[in-house]
Amino acid sequence: MEAQFHNFSPNVSSLLPPTNPSSSNKLYHPRNSTFSIPLSKSLKLGFRSSPLLAASTYVTNTDNSSKGENKRSVSPVYVPTPPNRGLRTPHSGYHYDGTTRNFFEGWYFKVSIPERKQSFCFMYTVENPAFAKKLTALELAQHGSRSIGVGAQILGAYDKYICQFSEESQNFWGSRHELVLGNTFVAERNMRPPAKEVPPQEFDKRVLEGFQVSPLWHQGFIRDDGSSDYVETVKTARWQYSTRPVYGWGNVGSTQKSTAGWLAAFPVFEPHWQICMAGGLSTGWIEWDGERFEFEDAPSYSEKNWGGAFPRKWFWVQCNVFEGASGEVALTAAGGLRQIAGRSETFENAALVGVHYDGIFYEFVPWNGVVNWEIFPWGYWYMAADNGTHLVELEATTKDLGTTLRAPTAEAGLAPALKDTCFGVLKLQIWERRYDGTKGKYISCNVVSLHKNKFHNQMLHLFFQYVFSKTLSHETSERRPSVDLMSDFFFKI
Repeated sequence: MEAQFHNFSPNVSSLLPPTNPSSSNKLYHPRNSTFSIPLSKSLKLGFRSSPLLAASTYVTNTDNSSKGENKRSVSPVYVPTPPNRGLRTPHSGYHYDGTTRNFFEGWYFKVSIPERKQSFCFMYTVENPAFAKKLTALELAQHGSRSIGVGAQILGAYDKYICQFSEESQNFWGSRHELVLGNTFVAERNMRPPAKEVPPQEFDKRVLEGFQVSPLWHQGFIRDDGSSDYVETVKTARWQYSTRPVYGWGNVGSTQKSTAGWLAAFPVFEPHWQICMAGGLSTGWIEWDGERFEFEDAPSYSEKNWGGAFPRKWFWVQCNVFEGASGEVALTAAGGLRQIAGRSETFENAALVGVHYDGIFYEFVPWNGVVNWEIFPWGYWYMAADNGTHLVELEATTKDLGTTLRAPTAEAGLAPALKDTCFGVLKLQIWERRYDGTKGKYISCNVVSLHKNKFHNQMLHLFFQYVFSKTLSHETSERRPSVDLMSDFFFKI
């Protein structure tokens, strides 16, 4: 079962601050909470994978037949990205406009292997692509200090990590109209790096270290650059798999939606965010420091961000493998503070919950209802929303300490700032809404994710006073964080 939780902070050494018992503003788990998290021994997956092909083998010539293993080799099939493909979401393409303003774009792709209770999360980032290499003295005088380059990160099996970063971006490319991108860190000798999607054999022939990804195909090889001494790393990662999208961001068979609404077309509320594939099924293999994971129809997911920098504060929960689901289920929920362009220290307070269930999209966003949330600095996430026709509640917890990842920050570029775990417990419930606002017919079954969750929060310097918040519309805040109230959650840089 697969979900994910995140936390964001530039402090690497202390992401779990102690609670001050004398503080008048406490974060607590409600004692009267009605949420229970039952543990069931049966396993039903929202997105069902093939257990016979979910395997882990070392890349050696050792004959393991004596161990009674029933191995089958997985061979993903490459299909070029077609024009006008179904389930394509708005904002799938690369957003860089050619100007020299501060800009980043980031992409996230995840594959879950429920039978192994492991996931692989691929994260790609390009920063300030107007400058292909490190700034010259003249460019520094004209534009000021800029973070420049391309990064590839993977949070993989056993919560181990790998990162390769280059301060040059001339070998990065992205389609303006589709979710297709790639980068060459090191080209094969006497070979020209690709500048567009190419067949897998040609990619392997021309690229020694790098990646290419599309909605239907993903392959690459990266080598850890040795810059992540604060986390357990692997030396190399190689992968190749195909994907069949099941959910975009909207009802199956309908025009897909912009995650952030029509405002995502303008640089007003930044960064922007788009779920590109809420749920899909992937087939192929990943080699993780020599260990080979093979999978068929494994649940997968993709999204992207773009704009000036990551939000000031952010939390995020994503899951598309559940226990107890009677159909295909995919959940994405997030919220926080993001800056409004052109208004100094002015931030939008917003959140959303999106659930795909049996082909139907249940959307809970500020422009169609009310979204409430209560978020701890780490370990507890609660959200409830009402869109006028349905009600949703989700509660997520984790005891895992999380892994620190990098994020594109305004202050330091791609820096250790993101706390992330793939291990936690999540409960999701949806009801029809009665005329008086109470819970009516129960839509979803008792959907619980038990083992491989994805949770993430983001905090900068201190956790703001938005412990419990409500989003009625695009609310904004010009309040400064209260150091007195939230002194327990101050993070040293």
